[in-house]
Amino acid sequence: MNNENVAGRPEPAPGPAQVRKSGGTFENLEIWQDAITLATRVYQRFQSCRDYEFRGQIRAASVSVSSNIAEGYERDSNAELIRFLFIAKGSCGEVRSQSHLAHRVKLIDETAANELIGESQRLSRRIQKLIDIRREKFS
Repeated sequence: MNNENVAGRPEPAPGPAQVRKSGGTFENLEIWQDAITLATRVYQRFQSCRDYEFRGQIRAASVSVSSNIAEGYERDSNAELIRFLFIAKGSCGEVRSQSHLAHRVKLIDETAANELIGESQRLSRRIQKLIDIRREKFS
């Protein structure tokens, strides 16, 4: 089959969203998988935390990372993907900030805080790299 549509005209070249989606689903993205791992660790670390407001806030921030990666990937434009990746990156910063606070107010120990801080920093850098690639490749 050639690249012609029903009317016999050539099909346009695939746009950024089509190229992106030909590679699979957001579940295949390593950054999404890592974001799910981060959220799982946050849930585990704060499972017994009695400060319910804080626990809810850090959990929501951690879930926001993977959710925004997924939502951006499912949008139909590169600009939307980049926008949601920036939101996900911001949520990484929120997890990092709240991890510092959790250690200072003795909700978690220094080792646990450093693990969450390091993991969210690494994920944030990887999200930024994907943003840079998407800007360069499709802008």
